[in-house]
Amino acid sequence: MSTAPIASRERLASSDRPATVPLMGLEFSALSEGDTIEYVLDNVAGGRGGWLCTANLDIVRQFRGSAAVRELVSRASLIVADGMPLVWASGLQGTPLPERVAGSTLVVKLSAAAAAAGASIFLLGGNPGTAEAAASKLAEQNPGLHIAGTVCPPFGFEEQPDEVARIERLVLDAAPDIVYVGLGFPKQELLIARLRAQSPNAWFVSCGISFSFVAGEVHRAPALVQRVGLEWLHRLVQEPKRLARRYLVQGIPFLFVLLWSAFASRVGRLAR
Repeated sequence: MSTAPIASRERLASSDRPATVPLMGLEFSALSEGDTIEYVLDNVAGGRGGWLCTANLDIVRQFRGSAAVRELVSRASLIVADGMPLVWASGLQGTPLPERVAGSTLVVKLSAAAAAAGASIFLLGGNPGTAEAAASKLAEQNPGLHIAGTVCPPFGFEEQPDEVARIERLVLDAAPDIVYVGLGFPKQELLIARLRAQSPNAWFVSCGISFSFVAGEVHRAPALVQRVGLEWLHRLVQEPKRLARRYLVQGIPFLFVLLWSAFASRVGRLAR
């Protein structure tokens, strides 16, 4: 379970919803990684489902520019900052978030905590065979972890009602406590919004490419590179064709927009 300090645990226990920090209109839960894990498992133990959205810079960019994205993401129970630029912006704004809470790290650490708590997990998404490989690795790392199931939807499944219904049945029949959904944004969020209606007691975790990291198909940046906010560059080197537009054309310009917004917000607050 979490190693969060006692004061933090008491704070979480005293409120149904954690305090939030707004960044360009998106409300981020002011939770550390340990707090987040504890919050999810406390809710699992109480039979309360939810949705943990791990939002990065690109999601904030899309949130700012699309009413449909704003409506979708606002359904999440918790939104955590999966990116150092968001942590930097919160500090510049004068409302610092505790730390980055990365979806790829959560899949590993939340699974370890789930094993200790007797909670089950389900892996949905990834490339063909990746969810199974990731599940096998997690089970190997955490003896006693209950893998309730895995499924890798075929490409274009969202346009196939029969396939969506099959996924719903698989998750419903497995009755997992935690469902990791790794399909990329916003496809995974759209599916989560639908699955939550069928499995209201489960916690759904948006986790993007995380299964590939766990299975060893894609290598994560070293810890130091992650801490200084350059994991995006490590990924860009590995997948330049897929990620160049997102990181270089869209991401870097929007980072300056975000930082300027955070600075202006702080100045405006101090001037009042």
